[in-house]
Amino acid sequence: MRFLYILFIFISIQTVKSQNQFIPDDVPYKTALETAKNTGKPLFIMLYADWCPHCNQMKNEVFSDAAVMDFLKKNYICVWKNIEKEEGIVLKDKFNTKSLPTFLFLDDNETLLYALKGEMKKADFISEANFALNPKMQLPYLEKEFLADKSNSTKFFAYLNTLKKGKDRTELSIPTHIYLETQSDAQLVSETNWRVIANGVTDINSREFQYVLKHQKEFAAVASQNRVDRKIESIVTELLRPYVDNLDTINYYKQREIAKSIRLQKTDSLVFKFDLTLAERTEKWQFYKKITLEDTQKLVWNDASFLKDIGQTYLKHITDEESLKKSISWVKHSLELNNSYDGNLLTARLYNKIKDKKSALKYAKDAKTIAKEMNWNSKDVDVLLAELNNK
Repeated sequence: MRFLYILFIFISIQTVKSQNQFIPDDVPYKTALETAKNTGKPLFIMLYADWCPHCNQMKNEVFSDAAVMDFLKKNYICVWKNIEKEEGIVLKDKFNTKSLPTFLFLDDNETLLYALKGEMKKADFISEANFALNPKMQLPYLEKEFLADKSNSTKFFAYLNTLKKGKDRTELSIPTHIYLETQSDAQLVSETNWRVIANGVTDINSREFQYVLKHQKEFAAVASQNRVDRKIESIVTELLRPYVDNLDTINYYKQREIAKSIRLQKTDSLVFKFDLTLAERTEKWQFYKKITLEDTQKLVWNDASFLKDIGQTYLKHITDEESLKKSISWVKHSLELNNSYDGNLLTARLYNKIKDKKSALKYAKDAKTIAKEMNWNSKDVDVLLAELNNK
């Protein structure tokens, strides 16, 4: 009897879960488009992937809500497409979708009226879906208003702020540069135009960004040096990260030279870290060694964690003794910055790799002491100590 009761409870829970779980209708896109033409309703499209946690959260928390679905079905013809399946692939490419989930609001001519990306709460989603129904809040109207008065910063921001709800930053650069072309170099240095540059400029070679580089003090006065620094770093990151992510070494090295031409320590440090990431992912250990031997002390000398990361890579992949000795000096400096268990253990392992048993024992014992004081598991250092004592 107890077993039947537990089984009943389990089935009831699963039934409630299944009732609350949103399952998209697989309506063909062309069918939905024809329905939109016949009814006069706009299209609402969700682009998703099964592996996307934010997509699944939206399905479970927002689209499983009856009020949300009633609102959507009353006002839109709804389409749900997996970007890894045929129609989803086509729509993803057609609307240049780079983030998931993406929500597209189209008219029956497939004109993009509004777009959203990312996870959001029910109330926020309903508010945005309402905005998408308002002609004066839609992208075509806002774009037309802006293009009719290109130097008007209020109209520019109205368009930009709506555009960036559903587009990646690189897609904001076209209207940004249209507006900035109406501004002289001297006019760029203002609080308003700094906001324009900070939000919409992504091209490292653009007139506006090059002007920021040459007039950092003036821009720091209307924004702050910290904000100017962050903008410079973000431009370099946006330039290089896609090539690192795609392991595109040919184009990476071309763009790397542009980033290096800025000649600021903060950007050199970013390039250095991208260099090492790409070298690790492509297993170019000679390049990794060359870069670290040239620039570690200059660019990451006060970053204890990064020094240890480099030391770990040398332990695994670098074999010549002189380079290993250099890596030992870097990890020992990390211990001066922050005496740590893992730093001492790493130093001991590096010394062991170059067959300096005496030094290896010293740092292994220091690691053991720290582990004992902190009541940490000392298995790794115990193994090393046993190996050293048997030599």
